Amino acid sequence: MLGIGNLAKKVFGTPNDRKVKSTRGLIARINALEEEFQALSDEALIEKTREFQKRVAGGEDLDSLLPEAFANCREGARRALGLRAFDTQLMGGIFLHQGNIAEMKTGEGKTLVATFPAYLNALTGKGVHVVTVNDYLARRDAEWMGKVFTQLGMTSGAVYPFQPESEKRVAYQADVTYSTNNELGFDYLRDNMKGSVEEMLQRGHHYAIVDEVDSILIDEARTPLIISGPSQDRSELYLTLDKYIPQLTEEHYKLDEKARNATFTEEGNEFLEQKLAADGILPEGQTLYDPESTTIVHHANQALRAHKLFQKDQHYMIRDGEVALIDEFTGRMMKGRRLSDGLHQAIEAKEGVDIQPENVTLASVTFQNYFRLYEKLSGMTGTASTEAEEFAEIYKLGVVEVPTNRPIQRIDEHDRVYRTAGEKYAAVIEAIKEAHAKGQPTLVGTTSIEKSEMLSALLTKDGVPHNVLNARQHEAEAQIVADAGKPGAVTIATNMAGRGTDIQLGGNVEIKVMEALKANPEANPDELRARIEAEHAADKQKVLEAGGLFVLGTERHESRRIDNQLRGRSGRQGDPGRSLFFLSLDDDLMRIFGSERLDKVLSSLGMKEGEAIVHPWVNKSLERAQAKVEGRNFDIRKQLLKFDDVMNDQRKAIFSQRREIMDSDEVGDIADDMRHQVIDDLVDEFMPPKSYADQWDIEGLKAGVRDKLNMNLPLREWADEEGVDQEIMRERIEEATDKYMAEKAEAFGAENMRTIEKQVLLQMIDQKWREHLVTLEHLRSVVGFRGYAQRDPLSEYKTEAFQLFEMLLDSLRGDVTQRLAQIRPLTEAEREEMLRQMAEQQKSAQEHLTMEHGADKQSSDDADAPTPLIEGFDENDPSTWGNPSRNDPCPCGSGKKFKHCHGAI
Repeated sequence: MLGIGNLAKKVFGTPNDRKVKSTRGLIARINALEEEFQALSDEALIEKTREFQKRVAGGEDLDSLLPEAFANCREGARRALGLRAFDTQLMGGIFLHQGNIAEMKTGEGKTLVATFPAYLNALTGKGVHVVTVNDYLARRDAEWMGKVFTQLGMTSGAVYPFQPESEKRVAYQADVTYSTNNELGFDYLRDNMKGSVEEMLQRGHHYAIVDEVDSILIDEARTPLIISGPSQDRSELYLTLDKYIPQLTEEHYKLDEKARNATFTEEGNEFLEQKLAADGILPEGQTLYDPESTTIVHHANQALRAHKLFQKDQHYMIRDGEVALIDEFTGRMMKGRRLSDGLHQAIEAKEGVDIQPENVTLASVTFQNYFRLYEKLSGMTGTASTEAEEFAEIYKLGVVEVPTNRPIQRIDEHDRVYRTAGEKYAAVIEAIKEAHAKGQPTLVGTTSIEKSEMLSALLTKDGVPHNVLNARQHEAEAQIVADAGKPGAVTIATNMAGRGTDIQLGGNVEIKVMEALKANPEANPDELRARIEAEHAADKQKVLEAGGLFVLGTERHESRRIDNQLRGRSGRQGDPGRSLFFLSLDDDLMRIFGSERLDKVLSSLGMKEGEAIVHPWVNKSLERAQAKVEGRNFDIRKQLLKFDDVMNDQRKAIFSQRREIMDSDEVGDIADDMRHQVIDDLVDEFMPPKSYADQWDIEGLKAGVRDKLNMNLPLREWADEEGVDQEIMRERIEEATDKYMAEKAEAFGAENMRTIEKQVLLQMIDQKWREHLVTLEHLRSVVGFRGYAQRDPLSEYKTEAFQLFEMLLDSLRGDVTQRLAQIRPLTEAEREEMLRQMAEQQKSAQEHLTMEHGADKQSSDDADAPTPLIEGFDENDPSTWGNPSRNDPCPCGSGKKFKHCHGAI
């Protein structure tokens, strides 16, 4: 008997059914135009693009253009790639254009789907970003789908790490730009550290299509993107603390695997105190509870976490003598990414590799706040419905399930639960051998490199040929995935999210043809293709008869989506297939979430060794456990976002102020306003309003004016004059400093003065913002303890962060005014000496010419830094630069003209 909810759905349809139905009319209109567009020449397709662009510029909205634009794009893709989009792909494109997440199963052709809304939205001329999860996919998709955009008269490009800036600029200027989420976020931060608008790469945030949207906007949302520079070296402290951790016993610390946290107990703190005191690290009479011990306590906690929560070959691996992180969601090695707050250094100490210096934050942003910059956002993935609530709440994105082009034939079997890991793996090996013997390809999913290699060793022992796909085999990824559908193939994979290459039954024809041509370049390509296609057809038939791709999971992941991604590799485009998960009570998820109860049940059933329990109830209870974990992770991300929103408002204010200064040709007014505000503050401080003359601190005011405004004014004489009050003093100081700065501007030349003012403003904003970020980090780490005093940590953080921001603005005004007041023009002798040194350096530079581009080196210890031409030159202090004209050599000694170096506007 149907429940009331199910009965209502049967009669009225689900909300998803109604959304799907609403696109049928649009799809019919696109299909009706197909013949008309097929009749057009290649030039006429491009002409259509120009016509659409004119109509958009004339005020026509994109929705009314959609049927024609999609029909043009479909025809362009058919000619460029030989692919004609299915109706379901058009439907996915419509949902993406409307700003939704299109949930499309693996193998439904999401890469092609993205070209439709990208083409339509690029007609505005504002640029579209297509976001992928790794650099290989960004470049591959840009090259592959770029043919479609070229066919339609549009430009496309790819953005990737360490790309020459000239190439990156061209890619961002293209109509459609493919990039990873990391590179987009880092470029946004780098752009907001630049000195001029011309140097900025991104041209706004109009529309983004995010592939594997759940991986990028959910899984990676917990960790902010950070650009950092090196700070002091604390290698000795890490090494010392590391040697204590193996000596700890279980009473010394608490481990909370659910919350992924490890903390010292009181016994642990006492043990640490004794060790630290004995080694002379903790001064006599000082305890770990004293404020002076904060740094030591922090690093001791990080050392504990490094040992107890981070496992080699699961969370990180050692590559070329360095600790390389592994992305838990994609199983890939994350090159260049480091854990912050000294945790990475603690792992390096644990593994005995070189400890890199800790970094200080120069700029940071979370993916949540970066992607909320876009005017319109959409995404695609095979698995989003389990996180629909989070997408709606944080990103205002709806999730729509797009029907598959052909019905799914995959059989998803109930999980098999074993008592021990040993029994489970024995059953896994048997299942693999059975499938291999009958020629059925098998994809084995594991949760870590360690487990994939252990399973690989077991299969090798039993003589089963197989491939392993994990962070170690990153380079051979496409080849391994392409072979995974061959008869009897066995592929072990740590994770299948965002692999980008479909597993095709019988193997991948295109890759087989490419390999054969590489091995035999003299061969006739057509004959070779015909032979390979015939072999492939026979192989595919064998695989179909064996039951299609068999997906075997060796344990459940804490997120249902990751399990579904693995399952979804089988049964693409109506192919047969099956999926089955093998579990044991020793698995992390089972162990952390209620395996004791299940163990009692299994014991009471009197199960023999090697026997498994298979029941839909077990699946249901596991899914409930996974939903709990997902809920908790959502709460963590929501909390992170609430804290980051506070910083985000301040970040937007600072970045927009920087942009305003860079855009402006005349920043003198800003500098004048700042100086006048500083004078107001000084007068109010030393001559308080409504106070009497005998209460004024004229000496204090004199010292303040000398320090901040670089002037010796007769303030005592002025104050002794009859009838002089605060307002008159204020006006006289303003007049004197305005005249002083006007004379300075005349000495430098108006153009040079504008350059100097702009550089000082930007550099001081950057310096103050960097210091502010460090302060906010410290505030964030301690504010949580306010909860013990019944005070809300978030509201405390908001209040104090706002006060800190006000202090930042006050000190910014003072420092900018002080810097500008202290700069002075060069004397003739200094200028001549600078030119002489410059000539020598240019000659030397020609002899040792090296080219460097692309990498954003956040380093302060460049061994080959140029020798400055002026003694005491400080690149952060324009008052030490003298007054070179725009075409003079730059005083930093770089060999460039001043206007192209430190004097760039």
